[in-house]
Amino acid sequence: MNELRMLLEAIEGDAALAAAERFRERIEALDRLDAYLPLIDRADTELARRMQDACAQLEALNAALYRRIREDIRADHDGGRVLERFTDVDVLQAYGQDYDHLDELVAGVLQLPEPTLPTRELGAEMVFYQPTPARHVFAMIARSGLEEGDALVDLGAGLGHVPLLAAICTRTRAVGIELEPAYVACATQAASALGLANAAFLQQDARDADFAIGTVFYLYTPFRGTILREVLDRLRHEAMCRDIRICTFGPCTPVVAQEDWLVADVAPQTDRVVVFRRQIAQS
Repeated sequence: MNELRMLLEAIEGDAALAAAERFRERIEALDRLDAYLPLIDRADTELARRMQDACAQLEALNAALYRRIREDIRADHDGGRVLERFTDVDVLQAYGQDYDHLDELVAGVLQLPEPTLPTRELGAEMVFYQPTPARHVFAMIARSGLEEGDALVDLGAGLGHVPLLAAICTRTRAVGIELEPAYVACATQAASALGLANAAFLQQDARDADFAIGTVFYLYTPFRGTILREVLDRLRHEAMCRDIRICTFGPCTPVVAQEDWLVADVAPQTDRVVVFRRQIAQS
């Protein structure tokens, strides 16, 4: 318990830990305290109280930060820039499929409700939902060059993290296409609570969606096999008529990279965002 006492002394003695920009350190401190929870001797009431007080203080500071950012977003102030300010790593070079402090920040700001409706059974070519790690969403927003005239379409949007963050951080219209009604309901509720008029969610099969509305399409491997093939064929048809960008993350990236009508902005890898643009035919 000496290590725990030293940790508590460091937390209690660091007044600057209350600063908004120290969010990452607060999350790391909470994680470390949480690791000691199963080990603490409940008979040591003084140590247990100090640990409880430290956690409550850190969580209160984070809750206040989430509240301020949400208020800025609703007031159409700089909530998006505040979020981006916490990407203290170079998200343009983000790798890996693990989650980090940015996901805690995004969860606290978006406050997505838990799905309450029954969920559909996954089809044979559907992929179990998990959200894109937040740093990769920020990387996609930056590297795809999203701007006010664009429309981002997230194919298999899940609970809507990508469209919601794109709508917060840019003036882009962001649309989430999702088959699961419970996820669509949660994402729509979150967008409404934040006053995001530029975010919308549609309960649709991606194969039936109106691709004409999009200029940038995002896929975090929501499906595979013949479904992915059909979606790529439809995207190719759109690309023959106009310039579009296709952003991928996860196992679908190597499949998309094999399309001879697309060129990637970086060497395609499954653990980073790749932005594909239409391959210009050489005369």
